[in-house]
Amino acid sequence: MSFRLRAVRAFVLLVGFFLMGGVLLSAMVVFDWLVITRLVTERAALMEGTAVTVTFLLAVAILRGMFAFLRAGRLRPVTDAVAVTPQNQPELWEQVRAAADVTGQRPPDELYLDAEVNAGVAEQSRLLGLLQGRRRMFLGLPLLAGLTVPQLRSVLVHEFGHYGNRDTRLGGITTRGRQALIHTVEAFQEGGTRLHYVIGVLYVGYARMFLRITQSAARHQELAADRMAARYAGRDVTAAALRMVPVLDGAHAHYMETYAAMGSALEALPPVGEVHGGFRRMLAARSGEQLAALRAGQRPPRPHPYDSHPPTAERIALIEQLPADDRPEQSTADLADEPAALTLVRDADRVFAELEARTSAPEAALLRRMSWDDLAMARAVADAEEWSGPLRLAVARTLRSSGPGTREEGADDGLPGLEEILDAFDRGLLWMEIADRMPKPYQAARLTGQSARNFIRPRVFAGIAGLIHLRLAESGHAAPDIAWSGQPGLILPEAWEKGMDEAIDAAVADTPDTAPLRTLLRASAQADASRTRRHSR
Repeated sequence: MSFRLRAVRAFVLLVGFFLMGGVLLSAMVVFDWLVITRLVTERAALMEGTAVTVTFLLAVAILRGMFAFLRAGRLRPVTDAVAVTPQNQPELWEQVRAAADVTGQRPPDELYLDAEVNAGVAEQSRLLGLLQGRRRMFLGLPLLAGLTVPQLRSVLVHEFGHYGNRDTRLGGITTRGRQALIHTVEAFQEGGTRLHYVIGVLYVGYARMFLRITQSAARHQELAADRMAARYAGRDVTAAALRMVPVLDGAHAHYMETYAAMGSALEALPPVGEVHGGFRRMLAARSGEQLAALRAGQRPPRPHPYDSHPPTAERIALIEQLPADDRPEQSTADLADEPAALTLVRDADRVFAELEARTSAPEAALLRRMSWDDLAMARAVADAEEWSGPLRLAVARTLRSSGPGTREEGADDGLPGLEEILDAFDRGLLWMEIADRMPKPYQAARLTGQSARNFIRPRVFAGIAGLIHLRLAESGHAAPDIAWSGQPGLILPEAWEKGMDEAIDAAVADTPDTAPLRTLLRASAQADASRTRRHSR
């Protein structure tokens, strides 16, 4: 079937979706008329009120769906993105207009920068998409931070290619129709009543049929948009952009969870503009392989059965099969040397700050702002306290049950300090009593012997490590490390970096040996004393 016939079929199905509501309303009117005028028996009269009420409520649900369908193409106000004009962002608009021109499309009337790793064009359409209206484009700042300028050109051409109508004026019907049906089905799902659900079943069934029938046409348009992007931006650039987008998506998810949310438990935020802007720093510090590894550790999104996008690997393979163009073949290194698309954005720091203000909850204004280093230090201390808490509590309970003992000086919270815990280990209490008092899930509580020790050992190790981090942070020996290329934490003195893990391993062995750890602690204390004497002179 030709693309023209597919588009006509999609239009007919969309008309049928709307007419279905009219047919249902007509059937209800006829039913009510028959009940009221033709079938008024004594028994039917008792049901007359119920029948009319039910059909009235069903009619309201149907009208709601028809109204939602007609309004599906309307553009809503944008509150979570930054509007940019040709006057304040001329370089970015120049790229957008050039991409629209090469696809034979009109440029958008509005351009917004948002916080997604995505790009898209939305259009206010009428009469099931036959009449075009106001056009709006969205570009994600994280996307601009991770793509090069040529790769951005490819993405822009692809997005406008969705609306390409060179084959037929009905070319955009499939894209607009699928969006309208999804919007309508969501409206029924939000109805909340049993009648909305009953009517919604009919509409959902019809919508699934439409999405299934038009899926091939939608994928045809997707691949056609890929070919158009390759012709304009280059085959290698387009393939590289397709590879990069899912990598950026995984990297951005890691950034938001690890860095942007670092201060959530501390009721603190990074510096103004850095909630989203810090993503640039992580991208600059990591190689392509490191960024790809972040996505490899995440669960891939579950593909939607009616997704209009073919698998990315398939799209890349089809692009690479295209004949070579006049452009010189570019290696991965050549593509990476191109300027970042974010360089097209003037005063990017201000834009990131404005986006942060638009995407943050109102209560975020009450949170304190901290530098990245201060955030890393505060989070490391909070984590160390969390790691060490269960061990300190278990040791405290063990010591109380063993009778009165000495308390470590300075342990004003009632919990033992590091030296007191090591003393308990030396007394043989670790595997006799302390391990039994460490929190564990119900299933692990049944473990005994070596299996129980192997389960608890990492938790004891973490508790000791947490106490060491707290000791070094309080004494000024540990420095914060935001570690854009790794994991935020603390930079420890060289002696601790080299020997801490082995010393803790010895302390939590089946036969605990705290001597290596005590040696490190004495060396650290001597360094403190030496430094104090130098300052006092």
